Amino acid sequence: MENVDDYKEIADLIKEKGGDSFKLCYQCGKCDVVCPWNRLKYFSMRKLVRQATFGMSEIEGEEIWHCTTCGKCSMVCPRDVKQVQSGIALRRMATDYGIFTASANPVRAIRSSLNGEGNPFFEDRSKRAKWAEGLHVKMFTEGMEILYFPGCYLSFDPRLKKVATATATILKKAGVDFGILGPAENCCGESIRKAGDEGLFRHLAKENIKTFVDHGVKKILVSSPHCYHTFKNEYPEFRVNFEVVHMAQYIFGLIQEGRLELSMEYARKVTYHDPCYLGRHNGIYEEPRKVFQKIPALELLEMPDSMDDSLCCGGGGGRIWMDTPKGERFSDIRLDQAVATGADVLVTTCPYCISNFEDSLLSRRNDKTIVIKDLTEIIQEVIT
Repeated sequence: MENVDDYKEIADLIKEKGGDSFKLCYQCGKCDVVCPWNRLKYFSMRKLVRQATFGMSEIEGEEIWHCTTCGKCSMVCPRDVKQVQSGIALRRMATDYGIFTASANPVRAIRSSLNGEGNPFFEDRSKRAKWAEGLHVKMFTEGMEILYFPGCYLSFDPRLKKVATATATILKKAGVDFGILGPAENCCGESIRKAGDEGLFRHLAKENIKTFVDHGVKKILVSSPHCYHTFKNEYPEFRVNFEVVHMAQYIFGLIQEGRLELSMEYARKVTYHDPCYLGRHNGIYEEPRKVFQKIPALELLEMPDSMDDSLCCGGGGGRIWMDTPKGERFSDIRLDQAVATGADVLVTTCPYCISNFEDSLLSRRNDKTIVIKDLTEIIQEVIT
């Protein structure tokens, strides 16, 4: 272990970067018990907290990049140590010093793409609305009912574009007056903030906020729980407040209002995965399940580790961009749990979860197959 500054300065830096709550820890170890990493390999959040308390953090090591910010540790902590925020504080220090380990090294390039094009895919900003070609989706103008913000993955990832298409189809079927911002939209900035780059997050947030205000945006509909969390809970730091709704909530509302009729049967067994940033971080558990109850012939089967105890897919905290060796993927465990329920379809409401589950499905070597879908893809099938 090598100290890059003296103990006092390291302790001060940790506090400055948002990790002051480290000092509250009395080393009970409950965080280690619930951390999903310990289903695969040894990882101790308690140790990281202890080191930080004494200014002995090893910011050159892999461990500070392990946390997926799933929030399970914070849920059980008796002293409100705020492990997620404190862990991010260590990453901010590493980022400031330009220290990235082998697994976190891809974040360097991602930062460049986010800064230059507003997305992590190295795609030209002008192509951000290409997913909507042929769908007759309008550009947002002031006075529209809602801004649909698909986010980076739904705009550029070939698999996730299908979710954006399904969403637009549902909104048009329900007669929703909505629009998109296309090239004027930036990444929400959530994941790069959790990966330690506070400056870039603030840059992206300020650009988005200016765009929202200039266009007269009042209500924002999102497909990603990460966008939801950021717009709802983090953008208010800039003294703005937009009404933010996740698509799972919005679909349930449309059904309740009679604007969306689910007329077709979906005679399959379905299991639902609660994304960390929709569930644990924001308490949205019931609306997706209530939507399933409205779908004719659908049978919902619950997995172990559901709702508050949902097992993280492994994509949070910027880890969606980092290298995770085979054998260390939470999504592999979650896929096993889904298959064990006897379900035909694993449904979720997060692009990171879908991406990780699809990767795990590709490496699966047994006869039992399961289909990965977003909730909107099922709704699209039962309204046509």
